[in-house]
Amino acid sequence: MSAPVSDVSLVAPSATLLLDRVLVAAFLAHVPDFVHFKDREGRFIAVSQSKLRRNGLAHQNEILGKSDFDFFTEKDALRAKNDEDEVMRTGVSMVDKLEHIQWADGRETWSLINKMPLYDAQGVVIGTFGLTKDVTASKVMEKALEKTRRELIDASRLAGMAEVATGVLHNVGNVLNSLNVSTTVITTGLRQSKTDSLTKVGNLLKKHQADLGAYLTHDPKGKLVPGFIESLARHFADDRTRLLKESESLQKNVDHIKEIVSMQQSYATTVGVIEPLEPATLMEDALRMNSSALLRHEVHVEREFGAAPAVLVDRGKALQILINLISNAKYATEAGGQAKKMIVLRIAVGAPGRVQLSIKDNGIGVPVENLQRIFNHGFTTKATGHGFGLHSSANAAKEMKGSLTVQSDGTGTGATFILDLPSVAGSTAV
Repeated sequence: MSAPVSDVSLVAPSATLLLDRVLVAAFLAHVPDFVHFKDREGRFIAVSQSKLRRNGLAHQNEILGKSDFDFFTEKDALRAKNDEDEVMRTGVSMVDKLEHIQWADGRETWSLINKMPLYDAQGVVIGTFGLTKDVTASKVMEKALEKTRRELIDASRLAGMAEVATGVLHNVGNVLNSLNVSTTVITTGLRQSKTDSLTKVGNLLKKHQADLGAYLTHDPKGKLVPGFIESLARHFADDRTRLLKESESLQKNVDHIKEIVSMQQSYATTVGVIEPLEPATLMEDALRMNSSALLRHEVHVEREFGAAPAVLVDRGKALQILINLISNAKYATEAGGQAKKMIVLRIAVGAPGRVQLSIKDNGIGVPVENLQRIFNHGFTTKATGHGFGLHSSANAAKEMKGSLTVQSDGTGTGATFILDLPSVAGSTAV
């Protein structure tokens, strides 16, 4: 058995008949989730150190004898008391109840709450005990994602055309995949929480409360209890670390989506306006919109930006074309099977008064027989493709007095898509 913790006073004197002081103190001192024991009136008789910290307290004397009415709003405290009364009345545990809590100091939190009946030696219910897991971070991320979704709809309405929403959704799709992975990990982790083990420990200690000392020191099974509780505490700590890591990843991806939406909004406000823009700026913006997917799929990107004048374009259309081409290049490298997946972005002066922006990949390439059909409406080689991306890109290029072409030596040789655009009249390369 590990050395007893120094602070065993977390257990109220009234609870010593039910719980071994040293054993419970060790558990309550280190469990990362919020554990509490209450009497029939809902007053705290024992709490974990994490529960003390959550309530903004430093010492157990500040919470023992108090109830939820001292910390929550009356509405939330009454709801908690009604739940505990029901658990004591029926003897049925309440497991993983999601609750939104408004604290008396103005804080708002979301928690998964578990409450179980607490019995005395005669089997009479004398209170409740439970474990609470804070899921505020995941709920905040969920709200942020919903807010982003609404912003996305507002952006498409501002542009006045469905193509904007389609384009943005296409760009954030890969980021949303990462969000889905993180939310799945968090949800699975919460559902697989070993709160049932806490119930079993409580029942086991209750069963042997009359001879708890002898049971823990002499019984073969009883000797395993301290180690099991220590293992349970480590499991809760590992769960907390893992879920916090996923929450941080979730936040980063939400921030990335916000950046994409913000950039899209800035482009959408100038729909239909032909203006001079630096080709490198267009390339970098399109690359940033695809950065999450490129990073996740380990696609190496090289830039070969030569000196070139500004191009005369509708910035929204130009960006959509480049985003689509970079995204397609990423898929092509995935299918190509090369050890090092690579995309090369190039800017060069073309024919007089023209600038060429090209995206070259070392992916699967384009069969010769498809070179003339690849920009046709509905043509696609993807199993889940819709066939309008390259077609709409080619049309958008024509509307800006430009062109979109492809070069490839066939399957397995990669491909280069070239966006040819008019440069600022009378300007020279700098």
